[in-house]
Amino acid sequence: MRALWRSQGRRECIARRWAAITRWYSESTAAVAAEEESAAPPLAKVPVPQEAVLDVLYAAPRVESGTRACMKMRNKGIIPGIVCSQEDGHQGGHKQLLVLNSNKLNLLLKKFGQSFFMSRLYTLELRTEPDPKEGELISRERVLPRLIHVHAVSDKVLNATFIRAPPHARLRVDIPLVFIGADVCPGIRKGGYLNTIRRTVQYYGAPDLIPKYIEVDLSNLEAGQSVRIKDLNVTPGLVVYAMDPRWPVCKIVGTRATRVATAS
Repeated sequence: MRALWRSQGRRECIARRWAAITRWYSESTAAVAAEEESAAPPLAKVPVPQEAVLDVLYAAPRVESGTRACMKMRNKGIIPGIVCSQEDGHQGGHKQLLVLNSNKLNLLLKKFGQSFFMSRLYTLELRTEPDPKEGELISRERVLPRLIHVHAVSDKVLNATFIRAPPHARLRVDIPLVFIGADVCPGIRKGGYLNTIRRTVQYYGAPDLIPKYIEVDLSNLEAGQSVRIKDLNVTPGLVVYAMDPRWPVCKIVGTRATRVATAS
């Protein structure tokens, strides 16, 4: 009988401890979630791109392809890449294999950040050697980055894909959004915060119409109000691609105190 009591007491003690641990974990998780939800990223840290000065990328044609060949290229300090036309480049119609000058590519990626790098046009100089101080110029054409493959741990560029951007082309591009006016936003000043839903929007249009970024003005937004894709101020001629113009890109989320202040 005493053994039975001891075993029951032990089970009850374990159950109470487990309930206490579960309750503590639930409260801690809820507190962290509430803190993360209420913490809005400071808009002052949103990178605003500068005008491109070093907008030339240097490359050389290559013949070898495959995993081993590309690994050897990276060990030599050059990056394997492809330049093609948007329509049928991946089917081999206008695809050209090349190697890129890693120093210049990494410099521009570090300067603009990957999102802003992907929305800019560049002049691709194809030379006999990827080093601009060596070799001779073969051709020069305007390109737009389409894909940058980066190593998950080291952040080193593994390969890059570009599409040709002649004036008559119609290109798809993800344009980054820059949020301005947070310091005077009524909803934020009353205690709300910015909920960023999208950081890029995909458009379709001529290369000369593609902006480096789109500004989203928050200066007149109250708590509960949002900005939708159709509200963005873009160059006429650009068309939203594969997205509903009614989709929101951001919303001013108000706390209970913010809603009370707005109602009063």
